[in-house]
Amino acid sequence: MGVIVAGLGASLPEKVLTNQDLEKMVDTSDEWITTRTGIKTRRIAREDEPSSKFAIEAAKIAIENAGMKPADIDVVIVATVTPDMMFPSTACIVSSSLGMGEIPAFDISAACSGFLYAMNIADSFIRSGKYNTALIIGVETLSKITDWEDRNTCVLFGDGAGAAVLTRSDEEGILGIEVRSDGTKGDLLYMPAGGSRMPASMETVKNRLHFIKMNGREVFKHAVTKMPAIAKEVLDKAGISVKDVSLFIPHQANQRITVSTGERLGIDPEKVYSNIERFGNTSAASIPIAWWEAYSKGMIKENDIILLAAFGGGFTWAAAVVKWRRK
Repeated sequence: MGVIVAGLGASLPEKVLTNQDLEKMVDTSDEWITTRTGIKTRRIAREDEPSSKFAIEAAKIAIENAGMKPADIDVVIVATVTPDMMFPSTACIVSSSLGMGEIPAFDISAACSGFLYAMNIADSFIRSGKYNTALIIGVETLSKITDWEDRNTCVLFGDGAGAAVLTRSDEEGILGIEVRSDGTKGDLLYMPAGGSRMPASMETVKNRLHFIKMNGREVFKHAVTKMPAIAKEVLDKAGISVKDVSLFIPHQANQRITVSTGERLGIDPEKVYSNIERFGNTSAASIPIAWWEAYSKGMIKENDIILLAAFGGGFTWAAAVVKWRRK
């Protein structure tokens, strides 16, 4: 018995925010942003567009792409750091909106590694025999927790959602997943206020503590070592050579991180997928959005080996190797 990825989907806001738009908002320039991040544009949700809107749209596409109906889903897992609200979970909103009935649905918080964490959980559920088919979603509306007065962070983030349907199969599709964390470095990428440690107050709002805070230099340093290391580990455990990888889809955090990770792994640049130029860093949504886009472009063929890797706040990091099985 194996587990395959039976369907993919994605959804993005219509609004596009360009580097030229940002030049009018903060002290920055298109050249400064492009050379340091590789980002040219990003999608931004409207005020009346919560994360669930994009999660539901991506889920519908993924379920249809899998040739299934919402009733075929046994469990829903949503990875996000920007849920609609503290509770109920965004997953419950998704499942109820799609008429899935009284199935289990829950959110997880693992920042940019969230989608691969969700894949790990879903894969384990299916292999244990607990469930047959799982819907996993990575969704973020990071624009809603971005400090638009902080030029070091506001240029980075975008909004959107990506989804995948995992199901039991006679074929083996998910060849391996590894996940890790290091909570000692949590203060290098975090949002200080809004939780039980620092509840919302006039003071926390005044001090702009409900926005993303990041030490970019330190995050970069750890990302370019942890991502290739765990990617190598998952390949080794799966018995797959780097040369056998058809496509590498890393978390779209920063183009310099993407290039460095690919080089450290020894993967040909043409096999490294990047769309950060158009969408920015969408955290938990970045890998499934890129995966759906690559699939839609016909870049993924039957039996192709796909390598996925992510690094994010927590710190968390993860990697997965998947053999594309659709027949």
